[in-house]
Amino acid sequence: MTPYADRLYGWTARGGGRRVGTGSGHRLGRAFGWLWGAYGTSALGTWLAFGALPLIAIRVLDAGPAEVSALACAGAAVGAAVAVPLGPWTEFRPKRPVLIAMDLVRCAALLTVPAAFALGALTFLQLLLVSVVVSAADITFRAASGAYLKTLLPAGELLVANARFESTAWTTTIIGPPLGGALTGVFGPVVTVLADAVSYLLSALGIRAIGGHEPRPEKGPGTRPEGRPEGARMRAGDLLEGWRYVLADGTLRPLFFNTALFNGLVMATQPLLAVLMLGRLGFAPWQYGLAFAVPSIGGLLGSRLAGPLVARFGQREVLAWAGALRALWPVGLAFVGPGTGGLVLVMGVELGLIFCCGVFNPVYATCRLRLTAADRVARTLSAWAVSTKASTALLTAVWGVLGTLLGPRTAIALAGVLLLATPLLLPRRLPERAGAHG
Repeated sequence: MTPYADRLYGWTARGGGRRVGTGSGHRLGRAFGWLWGAYGTSALGTWLAFGALPLIAIRVLDAGPAEVSALACAGAAVGAAVAVPLGPWTEFRPKRPVLIAMDLVRCAALLTVPAAFALGALTFLQLLLVSVVVSAADITFRAASGAYLKTLLPAGELLVANARFESTAWTTTIIGPPLGGALTGVFGPVVTVLADAVSYLLSALGIRAIGGHEPRPEKGPGTRPEGRPEGARMRAGDLLEGWRYVLADGTLRPLFFNTALFNGLVMATQPLLAVLMLGRLGFAPWQYGLAFAVPSIGGLLGSRLAGPLVARFGQREVLAWAGALRALWPVGLAFVGPGTGGLVLVMGVELGLIFCCGVFNPVYATCRLRLTAADRVARTLSAWAVSTKASTALLTAVWGVLGTLLGPRTAIALAGVLLLATPLLLPRRLPERAGAHG
């Protein structure tokens, strides 16, 4: 934890003098406490099982590089496609039951892996199907949780909540992989999949413990009293509503393209960096893991600083500067060399990148929630997550080809240069109200 963990702070939105958030010591209520605890539990389980399915495919099923790549890319891409109709389905339903259902779906899907392994019936197709189901449920859960959070807390507390989620994410990133690696070394990778499944079950129980009355979902135009679209079945147009809403908004649209391109390019270079460090440069696996685990402290620190920075400079300025600074770091990875100097360079670059992301992410997530109308949140977040996963899968495949043709170092440098242009996509202004289109 950072020194900010025990401090109280507040901030005021620039221009209006309106209180828009409170610091880390501010109590957000019992309901948020359960939601936060559920998130932390499932996040820890996810990082305990980080890389478990590919590892099982390699060690248990003797899968080759093509199959492992398919498990990583195709699972996410197909899962994103499956999640497309789930956004409209989620929108006008109570969000807490959806959250519980998605946790239970992920738990059940993951439990099939140790069960099939114990019976000697595990197949690659099963791993691929589990990856698809978990990916689709994850997108739906995120969309529903964003909509639920907006009804759970007033707008002025959203930045505090998102900063706490962000700091929890980086904390579990620091703790989970080393602990998961130790468990894998002793018991094998299947046990971490079982731990991940149990974490989703505990998350579902935590969300159920929130209790209380959930506000009735707001009805948009063309909806029946029970919240379903007119007609017996969902219309095809409903599937595109999230994208239409984002693309029609003058602030959400550039933010959408910025995050999709930035995340996709950063993730596309990770396999190439692994090939470069573990192959040509001769780093040991523990050194490679250390290069990314230690810099995660920067994400924890950045998320704790997001509130004070917004208090001092304003949301628009923090979003712009953090978004620009995070784009400067990845090109440095093209210059990594062997030995201690190369390891220090990677850790330094990742520390700077992750720190800037730790500041940027909660501010961006808060702005996105505030600028999305209450009856469009689930569809908007679902469309956002689907697009991000699809663009990441596509760019990862493209950079895999570029890495083969040009070499890993050149391909990483090319991605770094393109990332330098992503700040141009950041919004020029941040309106105060949702639905300020144009």
